[in-house]
Amino acid sequence: MEISDLSKDKKIILFDGICNLCISSVQYVIKKDKKDVFRFVALESELGQKILRHIGIADKSIDSIILYQPGIAYYYKSAALIEITKALQGFIHYGLLFKILPKSLRDIVYDYIAKNRYSWYGKNESCMIPTPELKTKFLQ
Repeated sequence: MEISDLSKDKKIILFDGICNLCISSVQYVIKKDKKDVFRFVALESELGQKILRHIGIADKSIDSIILYQPGIAYYYKSAALIEITKALQGFIHYGLLFKILPKSLRDIVYDYIAKNRYSWYGKNESCMIPTPELKTKFLQ
């Protein structure tokens, strides 16, 4: 798939495909995504790498979730989490309260969790493979 083929009406979440915390987060978003807003791409995938180059983020230093809205914008670290929670319903929506904190402070907390995610939650040897029912949610 090419960047020009990405649907403009879907928000794309780029995530670490071997991180257990990230995979659990993706599964949670899928469960709560009642309006079918999101699609998912592993950062390690060919398409993930294309998107990173397209938006100008160096893939060597990436340890973050990224929300990409084709042709509109992209969000990184805590800003991505806030934008994702805007589209979800339920308790997680209260995560928007963190928006009142300065971005620099939110990102310090985000970076601390990102730095420790493998030791706290573990990681897989390979990227997550979606079930046949969820395959349409994942872009390749």
